[in-house]
Amino acid sequence: MEGNAGSICVLVTGGTGLVGKAIERVVKEEGGAKEGEEWIFLSSKDADLTNAAETKAIFEKHRPTHVIHLAAMVGGLFRHLRQNLDFWRKNMAINDNVLHTAHEYDVVKVVSCLSTCIFPDKTTYPIDETMIHNGPPHESNAGYAYAKRMVDVHNRAYFQQSGRRYTAIIPTNIFGPHDNFNLEDGHVLPALIHKTYLAKRDGTALEVFGSGCALRQFIYSLDLARLCLWVLREYDEVEPIILSVGEEDEISIKDAVDAIIEAFEFTGPVNYDKSKSDGQMKKTASNAKLRQYRPDFTFTPFQKALKETCDWFAANYDSTRK
Repeated sequence: MEGNAGSICVLVTGGTGLVGKAIERVVKEEGGAKEGEEWIFLSSKDADLTNAAETKAIFEKHRPTHVIHLAAMVGGLFRHLRQNLDFWRKNMAINDNVLHTAHEYDVVKVVSCLSTCIFPDKTTYPIDETMIHNGPPHESNAGYAYAKRMVDVHNRAYFQQSGRRYTAIIPTNIFGPHDNFNLEDGHVLPALIHKTYLAKRDGTALEVFGSGCALRQFIYSLDLARLCLWVLREYDEVEPIILSVGEEDEISIKDAVDAIIEAFEFTGPVNYDKSKSDGQMKKTASNAKLRQYRPDFTFTPFQKALKETCDWFAANYDSTRK
């Protein structure tokens, strides 16, 4: 990783969120930072990245050489169903401001974070990096998905026109400490963790939205953070790269519920409300490209990572986002 005049300053947008906090832990507690590097973790309090002037001011203040771009308007299925337009407009503004300002300030490399929900709804499986633009995404989160797809369009245009090597990662469903555990607007796993915690505490039934049949690949935030640093330092392609556990590690939502129940030692009844949407039934992703580069990378076993997340949530219940 090379910076201007040998100095390295890595700016992490969305630095206090799920992935940002995981990267901070890897950098500060696992020795992920290298000598001479400065790491800056931004929160939404530092700048409104939907505002071009505030975005420019934060780049002027810190003069980053590298950017890990995590900031986004995010949420679970039911928030997407309510606010597709908001997801489109806010994420388009954030991404355009960050990428354009990075270019203006001669940032060497930007690694943006996308999502597997950007892939076409009607497709063949497993999905891979070449299939992003092959058809419309699932209608439930079209606003967010199209806004994230435009990051790839933006990156390719910068490379074609200016030679910039800005790229993007495409993780599957991320979970871990510092997630948003909101019952209405959180992603499926943190929302289920919160529901199960409350059901055990209050002696009530656990109510699960949907049939439990939908399939997902889950990646632990700390594993993703370690891979983010590798992408920043060593991955030199403009084409995005899927960061995911293997196809064989895909599990059903019911499997995830059972694992959460075990982690909390919950013994009450579990009810599946099949009148609620399952969202996309599957979006199996191939990690073959990652494995070509990193055949040695070991993912944290799902049960272990989930137990650590549940324990963290219980220990930090009063202060965590929910």
